[in-house]
Amino acid sequence: MRDFTNKRYWVVGASEGLGRAVAEKLNRMGAEVILSARSDDRLADLAKVLPGRSQVVPVDVSDSASVKKAAEEVGDIDGVLYLAGAYWPQSAQEWNAEQVEAMIDVNLTGAVRVMGAVMPKFLEKGAGHIVLTGSLAAFRGLPGAIGYCASKAGVMALAESMYADLRGTGIDVQVINPGFVKTRLTDKNDFKMPFIMEPEKAAHEFIEHMETDSFHRSFPELFSWVFRLGRFLPDWAYYPIFAPRR
Repeated sequence: MRDFTNKRYWVVGASEGLGRAVAEKLNRMGAEVILSARSDDRLADLAKVLPGRSQVVPVDVSDSASVKKAAEEVGDIDGVLYLAGAYWPQSAQEWNAEQVEAMIDVNLTGAVRVMGAVMPKFLEKGAGHIVLTGSLAAFRGLPGAIGYCASKAGVMALAESMYADLRGTGIDVQVINPGFVKTRLTDKNDFKMPFIMEPEKAAHEFIEHMETDSFHRSFPELFSWVFRLGRFLPDWAYYPIFAPRR
């Protein structure tokens, strides 16, 4: 079981929702957390209530210069968690170019920017812990999820490639695929969200997986099998079930 005591973890996307809950739990388990997001005020408020050591380093993951500057300020770390996310529900017929580009930029390209900033140091010392946040929406394209599905599928592929390359190097890579978590993002949905979880419960699942040596975890487990098995359905079966014609 992984021990977080006196370890330094950079939590990107820590200002609210799942990222905040994960940062809180990780800090209670003895880790020093470096809190990053665009919102200075929310990060400062979080730092005030944490029981252990913390540091606030604002970052805009959509800006390469901002990520590079933040990584330099963060300094030496034992691990990085990428939980920054953007989401707007929309179909192809409702395509909002600005929002779709933002989802790709924050969810996927932002993760790439952060990984590019931390990988050289991890490789130099032959140690590091990388945790990427995917989604159950990453397993296969879903209706009404233009931009979001694509971005999370990219995150999953990124994690898989990193895991394949870094096995045996001392750098551990994990990807975690949550289902619906009650946050400001899921508050945008106007449909029923099965098995929706509070951020604190989802954070428990998140940290529980981080303690293991396993590569990926999808939760809630029962709900996740719907999406995981959907990958193996032929098109003629998958689309009528998941995206019936209107």
